[in-house]
Amino acid sequence: MEFSAFQIEKTEAGFNRSVIQRNVDELPEGDVLIDVHYSSLNYKDGLSATGNPGVTRNFPHTPGIDAAGIVIQSSDQRVLVGEEVIVIGFDLGMNTSGGFAQRIRVPAEWVVKMPAGLSLHSSMILGTAGFTAAECIDKLERAGMTPSSGPVLVTGATGGVGSVAVRLLSHLGYQVTAATGKSDQHNFLRALGATEIVTREDVAAGTNKPLLAERWGGVVDTVGGDILFNAVKSLKYGCGLAACGLVAGPGFQANVLPFLLRNVNLLGVDSVQLPLDEKARIWGRLANEWLVDLSDLEEVLNLETLSEGIDRILAGAMVGRGVVHLR
Repeated sequence: MEFSAFQIEKTEAGFNRSVIQRNVDELPEGDVLIDVHYSSLNYKDGLSATGNPGVTRNFPHTPGIDAAGIVIQSSDQRVLVGEEVIVIGFDLGMNTSGGFAQRIRVPAEWVVKMPAGLSLHSSMILGTAGFTAAECIDKLERAGMTPSSGPVLVTGATGGVGSVAVRLLSHLGYQVTAATGKSDQHNFLRALGATEIVTREDVAAGTNKPLLAERWGGVVDTVGGDILFNAVKSLKYGCGLAACGLVAGPGFQANVLPFLLRNVNLLGVDSVQLPLDEKARIWGRLANEWLVDLSDLEEVLNLETLSEGIDRILAGAMVGRGVVHLR
């Protein structure tokens, strides 16, 4: 059984990208074979495609940390042939052949059944980025955040996580402040539901100060670095920040004063190793009370246009969500 796949090959000159034909027999062992209809492009896929050893170590390789499709073979009774399913995280697209292909084979423990309310297509407009945005909001609300807490800051707001977070928070009744370095995307952010827009310079100011004025009832931070801890220093008493990204760097200048004087929370968010039951719970929220129309965020990609999309996401030039159509 042959299928089309996007492949990264390591050469002496670097990493080459191409669309090839593969055979199902070449896929890794696993319980479930899935006919992939859609995937989505995430920053981690760009890192995999350029040989980042913290993401992918073995080549040739097919990236794609997301996949949505229909089960065509299963040796595990928990996952049935014909079911629509989602696979995100775990090792998919990292060192296991990923969703930028028309077939994947994975362990049953990675597979979430599609909840009623979502489709194969809409689930991949969300993908890992949208799921992570929802996970951040879920964690902040479980820590006490409500619309009455005050405005919520979203950093990196035009990216995949940020754009979904702005739309979802607005849908849930929050006042949203979007932080971006893209001055040409203010109208886009307002259309998503942002009530205020601040610049990257605004949220980066004050790194040398131990505390900043109380401002945020919550923060979804997608960038890391000193911007993350500036936002911590600006949280209102008892509020929290959910951290899920590090494009501005993994380190920051920090002190304990915000935690001791303002009782704030710094919450880490991971979608990769999150247990399957928790993944299913959050997908269920996205299919029900958190169901929002994200079709205006989609940029349609396919295997032939994927390489150019990878270049743009690595350069920080992609806005919204790149959805890879495999069929």
